[in-house]
Amino acid sequence: MDGLWGLIIGVWLLYSHSFLISAQSLQSQAILTTRGNSTALQNIVEWDEYSIYVRGERVMFLSGEVHPFRLPSPGLWLDVFQKVKAMGFTGVSFYVMWGLIEGEPGHIRAEGVFALEEFFQAASEAGIYLLARPGPYINAEVSGGGFPGWIARSQGEIRSDDPDFENATKTYLSSIGSIISKAQITNGGPVILVQPENEYSFCTDYTSPGGINACLHKGYMAWVEDELRNAGIVVPFLSNDAVPLGSFAPGSGTGAVDIYGLDDYPFLWGGSCANPSNWSRGQFPLSMFNYTTHLAFSPETPFAVTEYQGGAPDPWGGVGSEQCSALINNEFARVFNKVLYSMRVSLLNFYMIFGGTNWGNLGHPDGYTSYDVGAAIKENRQLTREKYSELKLQGNFFRVSPSYLTTVPEDGSFAVYTNTSELVVTLLNGPGTKYYVIRQTNYTSLGMIQYNLTVNTSSGNITIPQLGGALSLHGRDSKIAVSDYPVGEVNLVYSSAEILSWKKYQTRTILILYGGAEENHEFAVPATLGCPTSSEGVSFRCELIQELVVVQWDVEDSSQILYFSGGFEIHLLWRNEAYNYWILDLPAPDPIGLYPAPVRNDSVDSSVIVKGGYLMRNASILDDSLYLVGDINTTTTIEVIASPITPKRILFNGEEIQITQLNHSRITGIIDYVPPTIELPDLTKLEWRYIDSLPELGPGFDDYGWSACVSPTTNNTRNLTTPFSLYASDYGYHSGSLLYRGQFITTGNESAFFLGSQGGSGFAHSVWLDSTFLGSWTGGPSSSYNQTFPFPSKFEMGERHVLNVLIDHMGLHENFEADGQGMREPRGILYYGLVGQPDPLVLSWIVTGNVGGEQYIDHSRGPLNEGGIWAERKGYHLPGAPTSKWEKRSPSQGLTSPGVGFFSTEFDLQIPLGYDVPISLRIGNSSYLNATQNFRVQIFINGWQFGKYVNNLGPQNRFVLPEGILNYNGTNYLALTLWSLDPSGDTVEDLALEVDGIIQSGYRKPYLVEGSSYSERGFG
Repeated sequence: MDGLWGLIIGVWLLYSHSFLISAQSLQSQAILTTRGNSTALQNIVEWDEYSIYVRGERVMFLSGEVHPFRLPSPGLWLDVFQKVKAMGFTGVSFYVMWGLIEGEPGHIRAEGVFALEEFFQAASEAGIYLLARPGPYINAEVSGGGFPGWIARSQGEIRSDDPDFENATKTYLSSIGSIISKAQITNGGPVILVQPENEYSFCTDYTSPGGINACLHKGYMAWVEDELRNAGIVVPFLSNDAVPLGSFAPGSGTGAVDIYGLDDYPFLWGGSCANPSNWSRGQFPLSMFNYTTHLAFSPETPFAVTEYQGGAPDPWGGVGSEQCSALINNEFARVFNKVLYSMRVSLLNFYMIFGGTNWGNLGHPDGYTSYDVGAAIKENRQLTREKYSELKLQGNFFRVSPSYLTTVPEDGSFAVYTNTSELVVTLLNGPGTKYYVIRQTNYTSLGMIQYNLTVNTSSGNITIPQLGGALSLHGRDSKIAVSDYPVGEVNLVYSSAEILSWKKYQTRTILILYGGAEENHEFAVPATLGCPTSSEGVSFRCELIQELVVVQWDVEDSSQILYFSGGFEIHLLWRNEAYNYWILDLPAPDPIGLYPAPVRNDSVDSSVIVKGGYLMRNASILDDSLYLVGDINTTTTIEVIASPITPKRILFNGEEIQITQLNHSRITGIIDYVPPTIELPDLTKLEWRYIDSLPELGPGFDDYGWSACVSPTTNNTRNLTTPFSLYASDYGYHSGSLLYRGQFITTGNESAFFLGSQGGSGFAHSVWLDSTFLGSWTGGPSSSYNQTFPFPSKFEMGERHVLNVLIDHMGLHENFEADGQGMREPRGILYYGLVGQPDPLVLSWIVTGNVGGEQYIDHSRGPLNEGGIWAERKGYHLPGAPTSKWEKRSPSQGLTSPGVGFFSTEFDLQIPLGYDVPISLRIGNSSYLNATQNFRVQIFINGWQFGKYVNNLGPQNRFVLPEGILNYNGTNYLALTLWSLDPSGDTVEDLALEVDGIIQSGYRKPYLVEGSSYSERGFG
C-alpha cells in the first residue's frame, strides 16, 4: 500500500506482457475437476480451481476487512459482523498487530481488548467465516507495519531468515498461531483460511539480477508457515502477492502456499482523494492482471484477490475521509468490482469494509487518527454511504448464483455480444448458465450508451430486446446479464436486468430483478408459464415468441410484481428501491450444531425477504410469529415480501407491530421511530482543571530515571551522526511524544543551537533553552526537519544550561518492501550542534517517552497508548487522577505562552436503552486551511487516547468515541494535552460532544471496557 504503489505499477508494467497472454490458449486447461484438494491435515475446507468448499458446499468467499484492534470495544464487534452479514457477504478478513500483543519482548499479552476469543464468538454468532492474517508483518497503515518497535534494535535483517529475526518472531507466531488454531472450523470456530506473512513480494532494488522479487527469502516464508502449522493451524494457507508475480504459488517450491492470491488497488492506496470524480488515475485492473494471469500462476486453485480496493486512506493535511468515500463510491463498486467478477474471482476481500480508528498511537506517520478510509461502514458504524447498499446487491446476488463459480471467462469482446464498440462484454461461460459482464470501453465516461445484447441460450442465440427499443448503460455503471439462469425449477432464459436474489418456498418462488433509473429491460422465461398477471399499476409488455414468454418493462421508482403460473413471482425494482431489501437467513434447523451455519444457497424455506429501510440484522420464526431484529432511523414501513409462513404476528426488536395482509401473502406494517431526547453536556460550561505539563522547563526539575543516551552504536539503517545514539527506539521508546534534555557548560562562544530531528510525516518539535522558548517546527509533509535556533543572549564561560527538545512521534514507518528496513527509520534527534562549539560531546543527552518504555505499565491499553508528555508519564490521563487541587482553567483559556498544558474534566451521560447513538468530539476553532494557530491536542477519554488533532495540518477535527470506551450510562473522564508551538500560546475553542446519529436499534448494547485507573507512579 502507501505511496509505493506508483513504483509498483511502473515495475509491474515492465513484467506484465509475459503474463497477460491470450485467454484461448489457456481456457482449454480449465475443466471441471473432482473436489478434494486439502491441507492433508483436515478435509472440512477444500478447494478446486473454481472455489473453496466448506463442509462440502461451494462458497463464494466474499469478504470485507475488519481489524479488531481498531475498535477496542469488543461488545461492538457483533454489530459490525451483523452489518457485513446483512450485505450477503460470507466472510471477514482480519489482521493481528504483533506490536500491540508483544510490546515487551517475550511477554505476550492477548487479554482484554487484545483478546480475540470474543471476536471469534461474534463472527460465529453472525454467521461469518474468517480469514486470519497474523503476519508477522501486516503493513495495514499501522506503526512499524505491525512490528513491535524493539525489532528495530535486532541485528538481523527483518523479514528474512536471519536467525536473529526468526528468534525474535518465534514467541509471537507460536502464541498467536495457537490462539487462532482453537478458533478454526475444525474446532467448531469460524476460521477457514489463514494468510502467513503479508505482501511478501517486492524488493527495493528491482533492477538486480532475478528482478522484482529476487530478494525474497523462501526459507523465511516456509519457516513462518511451519511455525503456524506447529502451533496447530490446519486450514489452507492463502497468500496475497502485492504484485501479481506468482510468488509462493502452489507448486513453486519452498514456502509455497495452498491457494495463491493477489492484491489490487485500481485508484492506488495512499494517493490523493482530491477531485474524486476524476477517474483518470491509477491503473485499470486489466492492465495489471487478468484471468489468464491467474491460470499461469495457479491453475488448480480458485482465483483469489486477497485485497481489493474498498476505500482509500488520507494523509496529514489531506482532504478528509468523506472525499475518499466519494472517490471509492458506489459507482466505483459497480464498475471496478464487476471487472473482477468478469474474471470469475471466487475469493474476494475488500480492504476495508469497516476501517475503525487509529487510537492510542497505533497508526503509521502517513495517516491520522481516523482510519475510516471511506469504507462502506463508517468509522462510527453508520450505514449512510450508498456504497454499502451497492455491495449488498452484489453480495446477495452471489449468494444465490453458485453456477457463477464454475464458469470460464472468455476474453472481453467489442461489438460481439453488443452492437457497439463503445461497450466491452465479458462472457462467463458455464456448462449451463452464462453471465455477461457489460461495461463501457472508456470506463471514465459519464455518457449514456444504447445497445442491443446477443445472448446464447438453450433456445439459441437471441438478440435483446426482442420487443423493440434498446437497452442502455448510463455513465459509470456496469451490469451482469444472465442466460439460462436457474431460479429453483424455473429457467430464466435471459435477463438484461440484474438479479438481487431469488428464494424458493413451499408454494412459490420469488425472483427479484432491478435496474437503474430511466432504463428499459427485458427477460424471458419458458412459454409454459404464460404471460403474467400483475400488481395494480404495473406497465409491461408481454409476447409469446416461439417457446418463450418475453417481458419488457421500464424501471419505475416503485416496485412492480408479476405473477406467473405455478407460484412464480418476479419483482421488478428500481435499484435505489432494491437497496431497501434485506435477505435474512433463518437459523439453521436444530440439531445442526455448526457455527457458522452453512450458507445453504439452494435451500427451501431458509430465508425471509424484508423491505425495511436502514438495517435488518436477522430473522427467526416461532409458531405463527416472525421475529425481526434491525435498526431504523425514521418511521419505517416494513413489508415482508416472502417468508416460509404467513405470519400472524411480527415483532421488531421484541415489540409487536400492527400488520396488514396484502395480496399473495405479503405482510406490511409500520415501525414508529420515536427518537429520545439526547442531552449531551456543554463542554464549555464544565469545570475544567489544569496543570502545567512541561515542568521540565523549571529550575531544579528532577529528571532521575530518564534514559541516558550513551549507546555508541545502533542497528538502525541510518548510521549515527552523533557521538552516541539519540534514536528513541534504541532506548525502548516507540510511540507518543519524546522529550530530550541536553546539558552543557558554556565556553562563552556558543551563539546558536542546530537541530536535525525526525518524527515521521506531520511531526513537530519545540526547543527551549532552560525555560526560554527558542522556537518550533510546526509540521508539514516532511518526516524530518533541520533548524537553527539563535540563543537570546551571549553566554559567559562556565554557565550550566539545559536544552529541552520536545518531538512528536507520529509512528514508525512501515516496511512494505520484502528486503526493506523502513520501520527502523529513526525517531528522535538525528544530529545537533552548538554554533561556536565544535565538540559535540559538550552536550550530554537524556531522553524519556512513555513510562517504562517497553516495560510499559498500563497493560489494559497496550504499549502504544501513552507518550512522553509529563502528564502522561504521571498517569494523569487515567480516571481517578488527583485533579481537585489543580488550577481551574478551561481549554478555551488555553496557554499564554508556548508549552504543554493538561486539561481535564468529568461529565455524565445517560443514553437510553434501545438506541445506538454514535458520539464524536469536535474541535472547531479554526480551519486547518487558514489556521493562524499552531498547536496539537491529544484527546483521552477514560484513559484511552482517541485523538491527535493538529490544528495547522488537519484535516480531522471530529473524533469518534465508541460506546464501551465512552461510558453511555455513567461518568466519563475527558483529558486533553495542549501543545502550543506558537510564541504567544494557543487556545482550543468550540470544543463539543456531538451526536452523529440516533438509531433505534436492535444491536446488543456493549459493555463498558475496563481499563487501568490512576495510581501514583512516582516518575519524573
